[in-house]
Amino acid sequence: MDPVTLAVLNARFTAIVEEMGEALLRTAYSQILNSSRDFSIAVTDGACRLVAQADHIPVHVGAMPFAARAVLDRFGAAMKPGDVYLLNDPWHGGSHLPDLTIILPIFGEGSLRFLAVVRAHHSDIGGATHGGYNPGATEIWQEGLRIPPVLLGEGGEMRPDLVDMLALNTRINRDFRGDLAAMLGAAKLGALRLSALLDQHGATALMGAVDAILDLAHAHAARIVEAWPDGSWTGEAFLDDDGHGAENIAIRATCTKRGGTLTVDLSASDDQVRGFVNSSYPNMVSACCMAFAYLLDPEVAKNEGAFRALRVVAREGSVVWAREGAAVTLCTSHCSNEIVEAIMRAMQSCCPERVMGGWGRRFRIAITGEDARRPGRRFVWHLFHARPGGGGHARGDGWSTAGEWHSAGGLKFGSVEMAEARFPLHFRRHEFLPGSAGQGQHRGGMGAILELAVESAGPARANTAGDGARHGSAGIHGGQDSAPHRYALRHADGSERVLRTKEVGIVIAPGEVIEVRSAGGGGWGDPARRDPAAIEADRAEGLL
Repeated sequence: MDPVTLAVLNARFTAIVEEMGEALLRTAYSQILNSSRDFSIAVTDGACRLVAQADHIPVHVGAMPFAARAVLDRFGAAMKPGDVYLLNDPWHGGSHLPDLTIILPIFGEGSLRFLAVVRAHHSDIGGATHGGYNPGATEIWQEGLRIPPVLLGEGGEMRPDLVDMLALNTRINRDFRGDLAAMLGAAKLGALRLSALLDQHGATALMGAVDAILDLAHAHAARIVEAWPDGSWTGEAFLDDDGHGAENIAIRATCTKRGGTLTVDLSASDDQVRGFVNSSYPNMVSACCMAFAYLLDPEVAKNEGAFRALRVVAREGSVVWAREGAAVTLCTSHCSNEIVEAIMRAMQSCCPERVMGGWGRRFRIAITGEDARRPGRRFVWHLFHARPGGGGHARGDGWSTAGEWHSAGGLKFGSVEMAEARFPLHFRRHEFLPGSAGQGQHRGGMGAILELAVESAGPARANTAGDGARHGSAGIHGGQDSAPHRYALRHADGSERVLRTKEVGIVIAPGEVIEVRSAGGGGWGDPARRDPAAIEADRAEGLL
């Protein structure tokens, strides 16, 4: 197939996944999807090779082919047009339990040609605590409902009895049903568009084009890697704790570059721990793919072909690859961010112009209670506001309040006014936090300060789930680390208590205020080399 047609088809695959994402965004029920956009879309071929992904949540996408493979391994020849498959279990293709994945097969000329894959984070998935994150968990059965690959429905529809069973195990039944339906709608749209593409070009020609697109992406990625010096380098990053006594948990990466291949070996990382910072295998691989993608040119197609230039080695039983049954819910944030940080620390000695200063770590709060304005109506709200800063890089300063490495700006905090309209909350203050960024030749982005009053009917309860109150965002290539997070609950009498990153059952009285001071991003390069004009501009903006 000629190069122009290949380029058009590659763009068409990307357009399909982006359109699927827009459909999900506009039809989802929950705040976590229709405002904060915690979902991702991908298309694989019939061999479960990643063909295209939309620019959503990077840590999702490298794990999604594992979900496609789990469905194919479970159902294989029994799969047929119109089947609807669902899973979330980390040891059956998922990453962590709140991320549900719907998969639809697309056939052409009698054979499986594509799989439309939709992954979305649900506001609640049952388990011992509201909101999908249980800092007290020491095993996965305490974290929520586990779903291996199941046939959710046929003929493009879901079985009502299965949906009833799943929804009954969640706290926000309406949102769960609505979000699941939105996921199915997005997948069906993808199936429709891919079927039309098969009809237009024919299965043989289109699948040949897929092979060529993946080969070209591999060649592009390999050319970039080949330009780096051969060698081996090490880097490490540390989690604050697991919430159960383990502290300064180490993630260690040895990165070896030979020719057009980069090998990332995480085998020296600490053993798995009791708490929920352990990673599932798909999530660990996805974090490595994410870090590798950040080192490539933006124009490289982020598909299976590009990731052929990456080899991942790890040790089962370590914190980055926990054995089945471990608590893992926080893994898409932590330890995935620390995996990326360890790789960046290693690669600063290989290709410093391509690494970034550390992006801030995730520190979420999930609040549940009764809305005083809507008697009898309970809510679950996830904090996505006051996001940390992104890291500085060779071309400039980091983006302020852009979020964490695992989302790279894909997660949004959404409208303050909309959050206040939908939930019993009052945002008294939400602005950049001066001095929060790590300094460097190019500084990190700013974190934020948030003062949030909870106006529930009676006491609300909150769980925290995150990291970064001890370790700030990493400075890279001579840059400085950022300030760490500081979250506190301010009582009516003016006293406050600092919130730990992993707490269950925090009681919030009506009118009490949560004060968030989020970390900035890490700096890149020696601060002494910063342009004086940039320093003066920061001073004029009140950012120092």
